[in-house]
Parts: sequence; C-alpha cells; structure tokens
Amino acid sequence: MRYIDEFRDASLVRELAARIRRDATRPLRVMEVCGTHTMAIARFGIRSLLPKQITLISGPGCPVCVTPQAQIDRFIHLGEDREIILTSFGDMLRVPGSNGSLEVARARGADVRPVYSPLDALQIARTHPHKRVVFFAVGFETTIPAVALALLEAQQQDVDNFFILCAHKLVPPALLALAADPDITLQGLLCPGHVSVILGSAVYEPLAYDFGLPCVIAGFEPLDILQAIHMLAMQGSARRAAVETQYARAVHREGNIAALKAIADVFTPVDAEWRGLGIIPASGLRLRKEFAAFDAEQFLPAEAPHREEPSPCACGQILTGRLAPAECPAFASTCTPESPIGPCMVSSEGACAAAYRFAEATT
Repeated sequence: MRYIDEFRDASLVRELAARIRRDATRPLRVMEVCGTHTMAIARFGIRSLLPKQITLISGPGCPVCVTPQAQIDRFIHLGEDREIILTSFGDMLRVPGSNGSLEVARARGADVRPVYSPLDALQIARTHPHKRVVFFAVGFETTIPAVALALLEAQQQDVDNFFILCAHKLVPPALLALAADPDITLQGLLCPGHVSVILGSAVYEPLAYDFGLPCVIAGFEPLDILQAIHMLAMQGSARRAAVETQYARAVHREGNIAALKAIADVFTPVDAEWRGLGIIPASGLRLRKEFAAFDAEQFLPAEAPHREEPSPCACGQILTGRLAPAECPAFASTCTPESPIGPCMVSSEGACAAAYRFAEATT
C-alpha cells in the first residue's frame, strides 16, 4: 500500500473486521499506549467494528496528560520573573496547574509563547539575548531527539540564555510498571508507532518474554490498527506472546541509531513521577553534567508554589485503564474541551478529548 486512501478502504476494513471476529477465540483486553492511536480509534469508530470479547482501553500514551501538576506549577512559577520568556508546545497552554494554566499566566502578564519546535525556542533566545528563554521539555522518545539537537546547537553556538525545564518521560519503563501491576489486567499491548520509530521493536521484548504480554507495534490508519488487533488476537488464540511489528514500513528492530545517540549524548535517565502511575524508576531524563548550564532547575527555588486540591477529574485512573472517560464524574458535564478540568480533556491526544469529540460513550 502506497497511498493514504488505501489504508482507509472500506471493503478491506470490513474484510479485516470479519477476520478478527473469526479468529478472536479468547477474551482480549488491549491497551493502546499512544495518543495518536487513541484519537484514531475514536475517530474511525474502531471499537464498533470489534467483537464483544475484544476490549480496547487507553493507557498513558499522552505525554501532556502524564505530566504531574507539580511540574506544571514549577514551569508556570518561572514566568513570574518578567525577565524570563516561557516557551512550550501549544497543547500545554491550557493544562491546569494548581493555580491556573500557562494561558492564565499569560493573561496575568507572563511572557508565554507557543512554539512548534524547540528550535523555535532557541531562535527566540537568539533574538532576545537579554532575556532567559525556557522551553518546557515535555514528550516521549518521539520529541526528545529534537530537544537534544536544539541543546547541542545551543552549546555549539554559545547561546547562553536558552534553557529547558525537563519533563521528558520514557515509555518502556512505564509499560513495564503497567505489566507488573496486579490491578491492571491486560492481554495485549498496541505499542506506539512514533515512539517505536525512534526506539525500535527490541525494547518491548521483556514485556512479551518476562510478562507473557503480546505486543504489536501499529501504524495509525484504520487498516493499520485493525491489522495490529488481528495480530494480537492470533497471538492470544495461539496462547503465545511475542513482539510483532505491523508498522514495518517505518519501524525497525534497532530503531533510529542517530536519534538514540543524540538522546544519550545529552540526557541521562532518572526516576520520574507520572500522573496516575506515581514514581517509576529510570522513566524520566535529566541533562548530563556537560549540559547543566542549560537546566532551568538552577534558578528555580527548591519548592515552587504548589497545592493539591480535591478534584472530580479522574485523569490518573483513565491513564492507567482503570476507568473509561465516560466513567469520570466530570466528563462532558463540568469538564469539556471549552472548560477542561484535567489534561485528558485538554490535549489533542487525550482519551477524554477523543471520547468527547467523537461521542464515544464507553470503551
């Protein structure tokens, strides 16, 4: 298949759905761990094509959603210094902290600028040499290489007013934490396509071989996702667990060597907090000592203002598959895209945003 329309061919979709109904001989509870998959599954009505023994649930596939509120508060706090320019990807602007969002901070006078790339933030630093420019580095392995390359460029060009506040998360440790959690029952993982382009397929092998969890890396079109679900169903029916790649046109076992080298040159793993999952060992990143001069943590107070308040938002439970979006008491009532309470409704990759936009009542 070469063209996008071929991946959405209705007759092929019906044929593949029929194969799934024929070959899914055992119950199959599958978690997708990519926000783009979450949105595509809702947009194309994938759940409506599946037999009742197959359940799709959303996991921690949205990097904006898994960023803990305290980290958002720390970044917003930087904006109180009027000599600092805050830069971030646009989907972070409306995510609530404990005292408003970046959008609210901008209304209060903070200099907050959405950017498409960390290189845009670096360019802002070049054109404003008398201000400190901080980029909120949020994202999984898909976006980490771009941040690493921006820092390498800043170092090479002696741009000394560019900084990042690192909130990057690593997907494989989170998946291992989910697989080890006795309260989360899964029979398959729909592994992320974009992340896997960087990481390769080998990183998921402990999930299959140590935890007996079938894994299939999928693309993002309807036929991609349905074929991946069929592959998982075939593994389940055969009572085997392996790592398979449906998205073979983009993903290789060894991943993107150059991108992985850039990450390793700039960052080192650390324990990190995930919304809904708590502290996961070696699941975050910090700058290596050679790049410590670019770390915004150096001019943050030890404890930036943060307060925990009771909230009806169940984003943490939704991110771990314990609840479907419609089971959150705030969903589509007090929490809507126009007036979001939690990040799962704000982000373009959030499970609640997908369910609301495409009128999914349940998983």
